[in-house]
Amino acid sequence: MIAGLRGTVAAKLPDALLVDVGGVLYRVGTSTTTLSEAGDLGAPIELRTHLFVREDQLSLYGFARADELALFEVLIGVTGVGPRLACAILSRMPVDVLYSAIANEGVDLLATVPGVGKKTAARLVLELRGKLPSPPAGTPAPAAARADDDEVIAALRSLGYTVAEAHTAVLRSGGAEGATVEERVIAVLRELGAV
Repeated sequence: MIAGLRGTVAAKLPDALLVDVGGVLYRVGTSTTTLSEAGDLGAPIELRTHLFVREDQLSLYGFARADELALFEVLIGVTGVGPRLACAILSRMPVDVLYSAIANEGVDLLATVPGVGKKTAARLVLELRGKLPSPPAGTPAPAAARADDDEVIAALRSLGYTVAEAHTAVLRSGGAEGATVEERVIAVLRELGAV
C-alpha cells in the first residue's frame, strides 16, 4: 500500500492534486483544505495517503495532515459514504467542527454537505459516535450543544448567513456560560468579523 508521497505539485485540479514523484505523476484525490495548503506549481509537498481499492478502480487519496487522513478512513467505513463524499465532508468543515458536529449529533450541519441528506447525516452520527479517532493534540474538545443554539443559528440565518456558516460559527464560538442569545449572536458576529 502507498502510505505517503513526497514530491512536487505538478497541477491542482478542483478535487485532486497531481504530484510529481521522481518523474511519475500521481493523481491524488483530496479535500479543499489540503488543496489550499498545497503550494504553487513546483512547490515541494508531502501527503499521507490511502489507496482505495475496488474491483474496477484503484484511487489514491491524500491529505497534508494525519488527522484529516484518519477522519477520511473512518468516514469511508460508514455505509453509503465513499471516498468522494468523504472528501466533500472534509472540504465543507474543518476537522474540529466535524468532531463537534458528530459529538453533538449535528445532523442539520452534516446535511449541508452536498451529497449528504438527512438520512446519511443521521447514519454518520449513529455509526461514528464513539468511533472517531482521538483528535490531535491542540484540537479543542467538542463543545457541548446548548439549548439556545437553534435560536442563535436562526438569528444568523436571518442576517444572511448560510446554514453551514451559522452552524460552524456557533460550534466554534461556544459562548460564555449564562450569555443571552443576543450576547452570543454578537460574539459570533465578532468572530466572523462582521462587527
